[in-house]
Amino acid sequence: MQFIEMTGKELMDALHDDELTPDDLRKSHITETSIVRINRQGDIEVRRPEGWDVVGGLIGEYEGRILKSCGRTWA
Repeated sequence: MQFIEMTGKELMDALHDDELTPDDLRKSHITETSIVRINRQGDIEVRRPEGWDVVGGLIGEYEGRILKSCGRTWA
């Protein structure tokens, strides 16, 4: 499976209004410095001490927004 890794700040910058809100991210304990990753299906996972935790998903044309926000490609 391929992912794009980014910080919580980069994710926050890429979100649309109809996706997760900053409050949703805070409830999931995602901060600006959190390590998150997005898979090709748009699932958002956050790095926890014991592994990755799925916290939501992106919809629409998210790939371009993610690439623009963090400058990274699928790995």
